[in-house]
Amino acid sequence: MTDLAQIAAERGIKYFLISYVDLFGVLRAKLAPACAIAGMQKNGAGFAGFASHLDHTPAHSDMLAVPDPASLIQLPWKPEVGWLAADLYCDGVEVQDSPRSVLKKQIAKAKALGYQLKTGVECEFFLLTKDGKTIADPADLYPKPCYDQQALMRQYDLITGICDSMQTLGWKPYQNDHEDANGQFELNWEYDDVLVTADRHAFFKYMVKTYAENAGFRATFMPKPFNNLTGSGCHIHASLWKNGVNVFEDPRGELGLSPLAYNFLGGVIYSAAQLCALFNPTVNSFKRINAPRTASGATWSPNTITYGGNNRTHMVRIPEPNRFEFRILDGATNPYLGAAAVLMAGLDGIANKRDPGKRLDIDMYAEGYKISDAPRLPLNLLDALRMFDKSEVARAGFGDRFVDSYVKLKMESWNDFMSHATEWERLHTLDC
Repeated sequence: MTDLAQIAAERGIKYFLISYVDLFGVLRAKLAPACAIAGMQKNGAGFAGFASHLDHTPAHSDMLAVPDPASLIQLPWKPEVGWLAADLYCDGVEVQDSPRSVLKKQIAKAKALGYQLKTGVECEFFLLTKDGKTIADPADLYPKPCYDQQALMRQYDLITGICDSMQTLGWKPYQNDHEDANGQFELNWEYDDVLVTADRHAFFKYMVKTYAENAGFRATFMPKPFNNLTGSGCHIHASLWKNGVNVFEDPRGELGLSPLAYNFLGGVIYSAAQLCALFNPTVNSFKRINAPRTASGATWSPNTITYGGNNRTHMVRIPEPNRFEFRILDGATNPYLGAAAVLMAGLDGIANKRDPGKRLDIDMYAEGYKISDAPRLPLNLLDALRMFDKSEVARAGFGDRFVDSYVKLKMESWNDFMSHATEWERLHTLDC
């Protein structure tokens, strides 16, 4: 077993952030001195579960966050601090609604069948002013700003600072760009085992926000912060492996994909609407996937459950004959739950030999109206939660406890939203 106290002494780590992500995707942590890490590694750091977005009451016993040594990341910009993803326990039992545990259970199911899911994520984000009201760069005004070199290079120090950190950490970053909205960026790193990628995804969001704060900005992964600009997605590229071989690949198959790959895809297609509350977990998420055309000319977001070849106008894209790109997920997606939902649905598709239907080689933005029988995604978080609550696939795959907990807490969020009058309502109904 990896000895964190010994690693601290060898690497000069003075403090550890023992972290977990709650059901709403918020990163929580305690800062422990290295002299206490041996005890924390054995017994965990104590938290009150009710104080974060988990289905606990104030009467619950302490929730213990036991750090996973394999997840250790030494902060490149503050190397005396080590970050650790933790697994949660209460009264000696694993917390059922802990997102990392939910993903690990799906990984265990895949492993029992001999499979390993590998994923890569594309995390889009906005750089905003400190107050969060406008984009950080007032000169970033081009109406079609994707890949804008000038706007990208004005943020050179911040972007390369993050990229250099990823190189230091061994993530193998390979490209950085200005995205389709003014003030929006994306940094890419190499795919890996799904749990490794999920831990890195959680840390990446923290790292981006930290670099932005240090530059005097605010970074947000909010799906749709501006009505007229393209929203932020978090596309997952997924492939399934067995004995070191990508089992999605088959040179004899359609677009080079195996029958098993299409069954996996069929599972995601079948359950996409039912799992939308995990892929698109906030009220704001549905402003992205149901948006009108943005200032750049396209939303780049799906609202219909279809797939195509190397075609970004569909919910699922097949960029190469070795993986799928699931484009439904947005920037608010929980790093663990989004991946868990893809894996759970894919395994269900394999088990039930689900057929994804016919590939559509059309421009869904221009010709989608011609497809009358394709199912659509929910219009809002309430509809998505109701579908998730009633989903037999979700309850069989995740268990009732997790589904009930997630729906309960997210319904509280929806009800809170509905208790507030918006500026739109005042503008349109004040004189009724």
